[in-house]
Parts: sequence; structure tokens; C-alpha cells
Amino acid sequence: MIERKPFRHKKNLGQNFLADRNILRKIVERAAPAAGDVILEVGSGQGVLTRELLASPCTFLFSMEIDRGLEPFLSDISLLHPGRFCLIWGDALEADYSLLSPAPSKVVANIPYNITTPLLWKLLETLPSAGYFLLMVQKESAERITAPPSTKERYPLGVTLELTGSARKVLNVPPAAFRPVPAVHSCLLEITLGKEHRELATDGSWRGMLRSGFAQRRKKLLNNLKTFREDIPWPEVFAELGIGKNARAEELSAEKWLALHQKIKK
Repeated sequence: MIERKPFRHKKNLGQNFLADRNILRKIVERAAPAAGDVILEVGSGQGVLTRELLASPCTFLFSMEIDRGLEPFLSDISLLHPGRFCLIWGDALEADYSLLSPAPSKVVANIPYNITTPLLWKLLETLPSAGYFLLMVQKESAERITAPPSTKERYPLGVTLELTGSARKVLNVPPAAFRPVPAVHSCLLEITLGKEHRELATDGSWRGMLRSGFAQRRKKLLNNLKTFREDIPWPEVFAELGIGKNARAEELSAEKWLALHQKIKK
């Protein structure tokens, strides 16, 4: 094992490590790793959750970490679990998860809060094998992802997840559960995905439409979408789909967004 030196947490990497053993136990119980499960963990940290997951019957665990300064905390895990563990050093936002073999079926992680949205898009794009995610995220992120229509928290990723499966908040976690103690509250977010509409995450027109629609929330959706595709007769499309001309982006159901997308694809 590499000798451990005093470790300084890096704020720019969002390093707030989960230290509450009771919360760690609840995470593993909720994820219910079973024989045959291949799990991906993003953000190994000091390996606390990593070791808990490997104590389960899961078949294999991939764990990704960007900070080589954490190597002393992780160096012995491969020796303790030969043939069941692979530690990947690198940037989680740059990885191509489709190259992992065996392909992960679950993602269980305490992810850096500053990359929550781009990381989830990345995983949806490049990890089609995963149908289950259990993620510790900032509480505000969980509220946005699970926000229903006609709420101010509603945003593109949540709309997409609503069509591809379901997302729910399962446990609020106080700052005291982490070291160092963050200035924000956290939440355990559970996402279950089906096979339907998984292609939306890689569809440029879908993501572009949502991005434009939500770009200026105070503006009417009709005006926002005109900047996305000027060639589309948006007033006619809205009337045909029963969408009011004064509607805002957050008011639409996921099904209405999908109907809009199907119209412009034609």
C-alpha cells in the first residue's frame, strides 16, 4: 500500500466525501447490488463507498477518479478484490463509458456536485447498458431533475428522464454527513430507465430544442423556439398540438415536448 500523507480536499473538484456510515449503509441497501450486477462508481474519493459496494455480492465494480492524490487510499482495493474491481484514473466528463467491459448495469456514486448535469447527460449518451442510477447529488439538482410541469425548477434533463424512465428523491442528507462539511444540503436521487426513448439523449435536435426552449424562461416558448428553427411554422404547430401561444417552457408536459420534437423531425 502507498503511504498516506495528509490529504487536502480540492474545492475545484467538489471533494466533499461522505463520512456517515449509516448513510453509506442505506445507499448500498437501496442499490441492492446482486450477483450479476456490474456497477460503475464515479468519484472514488477515499474509497469508503467503493469498499461498501465490494462487500456486496456484485460481480464487478468500475470506479473512476480524477485526483491521483487519492491513490494512497485506493491502492490496496485491487489486491483485496482481484478480478472484481477496476480503478480508472481520468476525467469522468471525458470518458467513453460504452468501452467498459463488462458493461455496467448500475451506477452508484457520490458524484461531484459541480458536474451533475453534464455527467448525467454523458452517462445517458455513452452508457446505454445502465438502467439504474443511485446518485448523491446536491438537493437543488435533485429538485430540478424531479420537478413536474408548471414548476420553476423544471429543466431539460428532467424532461428527458421523465420520458426515458423515472427519477425520484429517496433520502435527504444533511451537510454534517460529509467531510469537509459542504454549504449545501444533499439528496439521494434514484433514476430507473427503460428502453423507450433512450435515443433522445444522443439526439441533437431534441437537446437543441429543449436548450432553446428553456434558454430564456421569462420569454414565451414560442419566441424561444423561433431562435432554434426559423423554418418551422411554430404558431401552426402549437395550435395543432393544443399548446397555448403564451405557454412557457416549464408548463409543457414531457409528452407535449415529445410531440413537438416529432413534428419538427417530420
